[in-house]
Parts: sequence; structure tokens; C-alpha cells
Amino acid sequence: MLSLTVQGSEQISPHFMSITLGGDDIQHLDRSGFDQSGRLFFADPDDDNVFLPSSERWILQLTLQGSAKQRPRVRTYSIRRFRRDALAFDIEIALHESNASHKPAAPGSRWALAAEPGAKVAFLDQGYSYAPTTGATWQLLVGDESALPAILAILERSTETSEALPAEVFLEVPAPEDIRSEITAPPGTAIHWLPRSDPSAKPGALALEAVKQDQLPDGRFYAWTAGESSLATGVRRHLVGTRHIPKSDICFRGYFTHGRASL
Repeated sequence: MLSLTVQGSEQISPHFMSITLGGDDIQHLDRSGFDQSGRLFFADPDDDNVFLPSSERWILQLTLQGSAKQRPRVRTYSIRRFRRDALAFDIEIALHESNASHKPAAPGSRWALAAEPGAKVAFLDQGYSYAPTTGATWQLLVGDESALPAILAILERSTETSEALPAEVFLEVPAPEDIRSEITAPPGTAIHWLPRSDPSAKPGALALEAVKQDQLPDGRFYAWTAGESSLATGVRRHLVGTRHIPKSDICFRGYFTHGRASL
């Protein structure tokens, strides 16, 4: 369990905040897979007296902490990038809004918008899932806004290897303004940006349909898909049932279920 502080923040598009977390404890964090993620423990902006866990046995630690009001919020985020010249790394948080009020509603959104330098957090590394299949000639990456940081990290860190796989990427975002113009990716990569025109549409539905309709390149490939649970399971079901891709060549992760809070 790492004790860190907010080093800085930046709203990089209407629906994304970048937060830099740092501190001496990062020296104890091993850099693992390209989609490395962890649980972030933070205080709600309205709470002044929150207990942050200091042990990997955090559930027990928080349970024994008397008042429920002192317990932090917990969400899982991918490490977008490590900062080479500092004991710090960046995470990107998708700002989920309330359709009725158009104001940030999710705890992570509220925290990200209010986070100031010096704010204390705790971070517990949870490893990675991205592991390309031996023999794959290219890779398929599919996600909604919750998976965008992981997919961009996969693309960027792939270029640091000698066997970077070109990628066919389907990225669904809340609005056209969330499309990134500068992406570091392996040669031959094609990125299909899919902004939602309907703000009330279910996240992931657009990306799932795009994958179903696309011809996709020839050759054996590795697929990594994440985001809203219906997107992740839907892409896997389509690849296995319709395109006859081996299950062993597919990694799928449901980050959240639409309409329900998720860690």
C-alpha cells in the first residue's frame, strides 16, 4: 500500500482529467504490464477527516476503523504513464456526469475535479492483464472511455519493445472533443474514434457495433477489450462465436456495469 500525494492535475478534454500522483513510496512500485492498474483510496471533497489504509489488508483495516464517515472512496484506475525523472505517475479519470443535472456525479469525478497539490491518497497495485498471444501478427484493442487510459498506455509502451504489434483500435468517447490528436502507437496502427452523439446512450454500445461491422485485418491476432461489462463480454462473444477466435487469444475486462457504482 503506497502513501502518495497529488502533484498536479489538468483537464485535458471535457470528459477527462489527468492527475499526477507522487511520493517516495513509488520506489516500491514495480513496473509490470502495459495496462498496470491499482486501487486508489481518496477522500470525498466534502470530507476532512478520512482514514487512508496503510496495509494490503485494507478491507479489514477499514472495517475496524470505527466510523463509516471516516472511510475513503475506492476506485480502480490504470497507470497512464510513469514519469521518468520523478517519483510519480499519471492516471486519467473519465468524468461521468449526471444526465439530469449535467454535473459530475461519480465519486471519482468529484475528487478529480477538486484534487489539489498535496492532497493525500493511498494506492494498491493490482498488476496487469495485457499479455499478447505468441504468434499473433497484430492486436485488436477495444474500449470505452473507462478503458481509454489503459489502451493509450498499451499503445505507447508497446513502441518501447522490439516486437511491437500493429493495432486495430476502437475507442468510444463521450464527445468529439475527447478525441486525442497526438497518439504514440506502433507503426501500422489504425485508431477508430467513436464519439457518442447521444449523451444518454449506453457506454460501449457504439464500439461493440463497430467491431461487429468491421472486416478486420487478416492473420492471427490478440484481442484486449475492456470497459462497460456488456462491451467486454459482447466483443468476446462475437469474436468467439462469429469469427471463431480461440478464447485463449482474448482478454476481456468489465470495468463497470452501466447504472451501478463499481470499484
